[in-house]
Amino acid sequence: MLPNGTLYAPGPHAVPFYPQNVRVGRRHDNTEATLALRSPLLDEFRANKARKWELRDILGYVVEFSGDQHGSRFIQQKLETATSEEKQIVFDEIVPDNTLQLIQDVFGNYVIQKLFEHGTQVQKTVLANTMEGHILPLSLQMYGCRVVQKAIEFVLPEQQGVFVKELDPHVLKCVKDANGNHVIQKLIERVSADRLGFVNSFRGNVYDLSTHPYGCRVLQRCFEHLPEDQTRPLMDELHKYMINLMQDQFGNYVVQFVLEQGKPQDRAQVISKLRGQMLNMARHKFASNVCEKALMTAGAEERRILVEEIITPKADGVSPIVSMMKDQFANYVLQRALTVADADQKELLVSKIRPQLVSMRRYSSAYSKHLISIERLLERSAKPSDKASDYPSISPSN
Repeated sequence: MLPNGTLYAPGPHAVPFYPQNVRVGRRHDNTEATLALRSPLLDEFRANKARKWELRDILGYVVEFSGDQHGSRFIQQKLETATSEEKQIVFDEIVPDNTLQLIQDVFGNYVIQKLFEHGTQVQKTVLANTMEGHILPLSLQMYGCRVVQKAIEFVLPEQQGVFVKELDPHVLKCVKDANGNHVIQKLIERVSADRLGFVNSFRGNVYDLSTHPYGCRVLQRCFEHLPEDQTRPLMDELHKYMINLMQDQFGNYVVQFVLEQGKPQDRAQVISKLRGQMLNMARHKFASNVCEKALMTAGAEERRILVEEIITPKADGVSPIVSMMKDQFANYVLQRALTVADADQKELLVSKIRPQLVSMRRYSSAYSKHLISIERLLERSAKPSDKASDYPSISPSN
């Protein structure tokens, strides 16, 4: 039974609860059963807001208060300024018998986090010791994963290594888990790279991770925090799938990350894949984001080549500019090109866009939303000598 009076049903990765010395009670305040389970002291605490409560007032009831919304908040606040004696009192009531159940509790987990933040190093070590052997199921649990992340921040490197060792055989499972992925990200951010041998298991799985809603985040943390010798094999593998990843709902974020924070040679390699593909990619829902990012992060010469591709008509006579003006995604790429292009290319873009604006305004109202934004950009880039009448007036109702 949990501190809230509800029964615990173990799942396939459940951590056992140790209900010794637990005074149950909280939540579902409208039920007589819960009221009966709640101690008189907690009832008084919830009812008597005028009294100035201190940690010593709840001796023997710390676990019950930790599992109550108001009691948990009270303990959290008091721990921030508590004396070493007061912290020890709280610690002794929770550790070791009641640690695991509170870690997994909706309110109790916050108290455990505060102990990691404000406890002594010895207390933090002992607290983490009670978690050992349970790091995997705790990492996969909604509240447990928060405590594991907090522990990673505050325990000593040797204990971080113990956490890594427990998760190592299951790292891909954690990466793809809604809770576990946050723990893996925290390990990558906080633990010395020489302890993170599990990164090798990402090799051969880069495409799979990049196209996963959680895997793509973990991969970005690797590129952000790990040294070249660990990330280079992953980056080289990433380049093999770059065109496909640009068009993926999650993969495009990894590509954008490389453009923003990758090494110059990797950024150049991504941009080279866009050459000859700007129109096609700009019209794609996800790849259009990559096109915009490429225009923003490219070197001067690379950017000129990309913008030139937008300006130059295709062999079949199709004008990329016209196609992009009409497209719900590509029009944003065209707008980005207008804002980042060199002066001479911007002037050429404007000269080609302006007559198309007039034509589209005259014959169709289907693109009004796209065109309004483009028109505003033209107005901002207009020379002082240009007359306002040179630009067609577009209203949202058209």
